[in-house]
Amino acid sequence: MAEKKKGSYDASSISVLEGLDPVRKRPGMYIGTTGLDGLHHLIWEVFDNSRDEAMGGFADRIELTLLPDNYIRVADNGRGIPVDLHKQTNVSALETILTVLHAGGKFGGEDTGYKVSGGLHGVGVSVVNALSTHVIAEVHRDGGYHMQEYNIGVPKYKVKKVGPSKLQGTIITFQADPSIFPEIAYDYKKIVAHLRQQAYLVKAMHLSVIDARELDDKAQKKLELRGVQYLTDQALEVPHQHFYFEGGLRSLVAFNNLYQKPVHKNIFYIEKNEVDKAVLSVEVALQYVDDLSPRISAFANNIYNPEHGTHITGFKTALTRTLNNYAKKNNFFSVKDKDAGFTGEDVLEGITAVVSVKMPEIQFEGQTKAKLGSVEARSAVESVFGDAFSTYLEEHPDDAKAIINKVIIAVKARKAAKAAKDSVLRKGALEGLSLPGKLADCQSKRAEDSELFIVEGDSAGGSAKMGRDRKTQAILPLRGKILNVERARIDKMLASEQIKNLVIAMGTAIGDVFDISRLRYHKVIIATDADVDGAHIRTLLLTLFYRYFRPLLDAGFIYIAQPPLYKIQRGKDIRYAFTDDEKFAVLKDMGVEENVEEGSEEEEEAEEEVATAKKVGKVRIQRYKGLGEMNADELWETTMNPENRILKQVTIDDGQMADKVFDILMGTDVSSRKSFIQSNAKMANLDI
Repeated sequence: MAEKKKGSYDASSISVLEGLDPVRKRPGMYIGTTGLDGLHHLIWEVFDNSRDEAMGGFADRIELTLLPDNYIRVADNGRGIPVDLHKQTNVSALETILTVLHAGGKFGGEDTGYKVSGGLHGVGVSVVNALSTHVIAEVHRDGGYHMQEYNIGVPKYKVKKVGPSKLQGTIITFQADPSIFPEIAYDYKKIVAHLRQQAYLVKAMHLSVIDARELDDKAQKKLELRGVQYLTDQALEVPHQHFYFEGGLRSLVAFNNLYQKPVHKNIFYIEKNEVDKAVLSVEVALQYVDDLSPRISAFANNIYNPEHGTHITGFKTALTRTLNNYAKKNNFFSVKDKDAGFTGEDVLEGITAVVSVKMPEIQFEGQTKAKLGSVEARSAVESVFGDAFSTYLEEHPDDAKAIINKVIIAVKARKAAKAAKDSVLRKGALEGLSLPGKLADCQSKRAEDSELFIVEGDSAGGSAKMGRDRKTQAILPLRGKILNVERARIDKMLASEQIKNLVIAMGTAIGDVFDISRLRYHKVIIATDADVDGAHIRTLLLTLFYRYFRPLLDAGFIYIAQPPLYKIQRGKDIRYAFTDDEKFAVLKDMGVEENVEEGSEEEEEAEEEVATAKKVGKVRIQRYKGLGEMNADELWETTMNPENRILKQVTIDDGQMADKVFDILMGTDVSSRKSFIQSNAKMANLDI
C-alpha cells in the first residue's frame, strides 16, 4: 500500500467517533433551541464547513441562497467532500459525514489540511441532516459530479456519479423539518448580517447571499444551473448581497463605528501568527469613540462568541494594565493621588474592539459556541495584544493622549456616579427605602407572579389603578417624556425623578450594584398611547432598558402592551379592534359595508355614529387616541386582563444591529438619523 501523502484529503482523512439518533430526541443539546435561533443555527453549521475551506486556503467563494419551500443552499468552490469508500463505516466518506455524529475531516490535524476549523465536534452537518426533511449533497471533485439525497438523515440511495465535471466544490441544500421547528421563517437581514461579519474575518473571500424565495419556475431553474460557477458578480435579478473585504478586522471596526465620532484617528491593529503550539494566531483591532458604551466582538476560529470567553478576559487584562502603565509613565496621574489608576470599567467606556483567535484544538462551552473556554487563549491574547498596544501608544502620542483623556473623564464620571448611587440607591432600593409615591404596588411579593405597568400620564394611571388586579399588577405613571439616556451617565440619570422612581420600583439597583435577582416584577410592561408621543416615550424607555438594564431584556422580562385603536358597538355587541384591518373585519361581521364613510376630523376626535344598512341599525365607533380615554373597565378588558390582552415581548436577535440602531436614533449624529428615517419611512405605521 502506498504511503499516504501529507496534506491529502480523501476518505482516510475522515475520523468517526459515534452514531446519529440522539439528535432528533434532544435537538436543543446540539443547536441550543428549536426556536428561530436554532433554525438559523442550521445555516451557520453548514456555512461553517464552507468557511473552514476558505480559512484553509482551499476556497475563495461561498454562496448562500434562500430558495422557495424553505430550502437553503450553501455552495463553495473548495476541494469537495471526499466520495470514496470509508473503511471504518464501509460507505462513502460523504455519507459518513452526513449521517454519523462526530465524523469529519477536522480531527486529524494537518494531514487533512484543516489547521484551524470552527467545526469542533464534527456534528454540524450531520445534525442539520438529522433535523431536515430533505437534504441534497452535491460534490464536484476529481473530474466527476456526485450526488446523494437524504430524508430525515436517512440516505435515499448510495452516492452516485451524475456525470463528468471540470468544477470543484460542495453544494449542500437542506429543508428544515417542521415537526422539529414550530416556526420556519428565515430572516434575510439576519443572515446577511452574519455573513457580512464572516467576510470581515476571512480576508480575500467572496461571499454572496441571495434571496430567491419568490422566483418563478423558469428563474428558479436558471438559478439551479449556477452550481459552483458563481455568476453573482454578473447580472442577477433577485435580491442579493456580495461581500469582499481586504482590511479584515480594521474594516469591521470602521463599520461598527460608522455612526460614531472617533476619539483618535488611527485604528489600532495587530495580527500575529504562530503564537505558540496552542494558538495559531491572535488578531485585534480597536478604536475609541465619543460614547459611553463598550462594543466588543469576540471570535474563535471565526465563530462569533456573544458570551465572550478567555480571549476577552486576556484582552481586558492587557488593556487595563497597558493604559495604566502608559498613564503613570507619562505623568497623567496626580502625584498626590495615592489611589490613582484606571479600573477595567474605566478603560472600556467608548471602546469598539474586535478580538479573534485561531486554535488547532479549541474548547467552547456548549455546541452553540457562545463562549470560548480554551485557557491558552487568555495568555496568548494578553501577551500579543499587550505588547503591540504598548508600542502603538508610544508610536502614536496624539492617539495615546486622546485615549488617556477619554479614560480620565470616565474615571471622574465613575466617582460621581458612585456618590450618586451611594446616596440614592445603595441605601434605597437594596435596603428598604420607601417605594415612590406614584407607584401603586401589587399585593404579591413573588416576582414570578407580579407585573409592573409603566403608563403614560396621570389620567391613564388613574384608570389603570382602578381597573387592575391589585393582587398581581402594579402601576407606575410617568409624567411626560423621560431623559434620553443614550449619552447620559448614571449620576445625571438618577437626578431625574422619573428614572429614579422606576429604578427604585424595579428593585434591581443600577450599574455595578445591579442585581437581577432582586427584580420585583417578572413582567415590566410599557403601556403608552398609540400616537407619535407614545412611540417616543416607548423608545426612550427601551433605550434606558437596553443601555442600563440589558439583562432584563436578555431574560425576557420587558414587554410592550398593545391597546386597541377602536371600540365598535352595535347595541349590546361590543368589540375591540387593534388595527384598521380588524376594524373593517368587525364592521363586515356586523353587517356594515367596508366602504362606509367615517366622520370628519372633528367627529373622529369624539364618538362617531355611522349610519348603516336599514336592517342593521347604528354602529358606534370610538377611536382611542390614548389610554387615558379608556375607563377602568375598558382598560382592564383590553390591555390588562391576561386572558384578553396582547403583550409583545421585547427580545434582541442581533445585539450589534440593535446597538447600531440605538446609536442612530438616540445619538447626536443628526445626518445619519435623517438618512435612516428616510430609508425606512415606508415601514412606519403613522397615526396622523
